[in-house]
Amino acid sequence: MNKLRIGLGQLNSKDNIKNSFKEIENQTAECSSRGAQLVIFPEKSTYLSETSTYKYAQTMDGEIISRFKELAIMHNVYLHNGSFIEKSETNGKSYNTSVLINPSGEIETIYRKIHLFDIELNKDLTYRESDRYKRGNSIVNHSSPLGDFGFSICYDLRFPELYWKLTIRGAKLIFVPAAFTMFTGKDHWELLLRARAIENQVYIIAPNQFGEHPDNKLCYGNSMVIDPWGKVIARASDKVGTIVADIDWDYLEDVRKKLPSLKNSVSLQEM
Repeated sequence: MNKLRIGLGQLNSKDNIKNSFKEIENQTAECSSRGAQLVIFPEKSTYLSETSTYKYAQTMDGEIISRFKELAIMHNVYLHNGSFIEKSETNGKSYNTSVLINPSGEIETIYRKIHLFDIELNKDLTYRESDRYKRGNSIVNHSSPLGDFGFSICYDLRFPELYWKLTIRGAKLIFVPAAFTMFTGKDHWELLLRARAIENQVYIIAPNQFGEHPDNKLCYGNSMVIDPWGKVIARASDKVGTIVADIDWDYLEDVRKKLPSLKNSVSLQEM
């Protein structure tokens, strides 16, 4: 059967990297024991706080990615870190960076978040990621023995043109690791995820942070897997934990064959 088993970890990361890794290690082991070939975590899986971000930023050869490499080797899985705070060449600013590591402990893909979360919903809900982070400038696709992947992070979800470009470049599964807030998540999270899956006829893999975090941040949870028809095929409970789902590549091709919207697409630039 042409399938991929994938595991998602739903975390409640805070401002303690050591404690975060204890849960990441436990969840990797649990997903692996259930047959997952690839395990993915939420955005900022090892450190989630709005303060001291630059202080805790690391390079690709730092402890955080080194430990993810060790976990991938130990459990013989592909491991997607969700994202971590990566040092940049600009003093005081970092990148919000996803890394995909293979079972040999080698980095296969790096993606730096393109769309930074700058919003002012009210006086108590204001975020300015651009004050602390630099945006990435590359759209990232990756083909591996497991499948054809596209990369995004959290706020990227609100920009459908990114997902369209990932799809026309070959993506059949797109990652959306997130720290989606409770305020927006309760109304928009599932709706946007399902829309991106339906529009592009891809699997959407979306592990989200859950619960209370430093700086009065509250995340929505509801990590989920959406199939190319837009159906939620796996959803996390309202707690820290894991979910496992099977990705069926034959089903994806069947959806694209029966409803060939990708082939029927017309370039509006010519009109």
